[in-house]
Amino acid sequence: MLVALFRFLSIFPLPVLHAAGSALGWLVYLFSGSYRRRLQENIARAGFASHQKSAVREAGKNIMELPFIWCANPARVLRTASIENWELVQAALDAKKGVIFLTPHLGCFEIVAQAIAAKTRLTVLYRPPRQAALKPLIEGARARDNLLLAAANLSGVRIMAKALKKGEAIGLLPDQVPQQGEGVWASFFGKPAYTMTLSAKLHSMTGAPVILTYAERLPSGRGYVVRFVPFEGALDGDATQQASAINAAMESLIARSPSQYFWSYNRYKKPDGVAAPDQDVA
Repeated sequence: MLVALFRFLSIFPLPVLHAAGSALGWLVYLFSGSYRRRLQENIARAGFASHQKSAVREAGKNIMELPFIWCANPARVLRTASIENWELVQAALDAKKGVIFLTPHLGCFEIVAQAIAAKTRLTVLYRPPRQAALKPLIEGARARDNLLLAAANLSGVRIMAKALKKGEAIGLLPDQVPQQGEGVWASFFGKPAYTMTLSAKLHSMTGAPVILTYAERLPSGRGYVVRFVPFEGALDGDATQQASAINAAMESLIARSPSQYFWSYNRYKKPDGVAAPDQDVA
């Protein structure tokens, strides 16, 4: 049923889906107290409270564009995306050390992988959804030509390391809350957030350069601009220092388009089995 619904919605033009998404964003915001409180708290903590109304609309667009991104013809999807600064990526690929793409929950992060895979082979870290009904929809939508999925487990990590050693590209969501033992507490907009350490480990293992990327959603359903930004932090020191450097890079990237970050995401949750953070964590 869900797959059929998504396929039906994918028929509609992107401007229609984004208009519906704006309305959906406000409906969820008004009728879900927990959603509203989390969005308000997170965006205020980051210093972007003036963008709150736009963030409500953009969050709804994020949901309503998924049928289009996942189920529409790939060629049709890619026609909505232009690419900025690909030469940065090409230079890294030419060096034959692989590339580590870090894509936060900013803008239309689902189209980024498709845009990259249209140009080079890409393996992305994937965590299966908790709801079994969503699994065939998400896996079928994400697994495209030149786009491979690696499960978020030891086997998947080995697949990603192997891809890097072959000079290929991999992609991760650095602001996705990892599971127990897969992260450290590091500051994110002034509050400790359990942060993955995998990207820094893969960089240390392979020497692959890190590139930040996101897809800015254009107004009125006009499409997206996929942007690539060099990572200017230092991934040395211990795991906490490395995670802090990555979080700082995410903060700078989010500041480019603060209304399009997914502020309702529970970024500060404590995974089961993980000790509470030291409030003085760097």
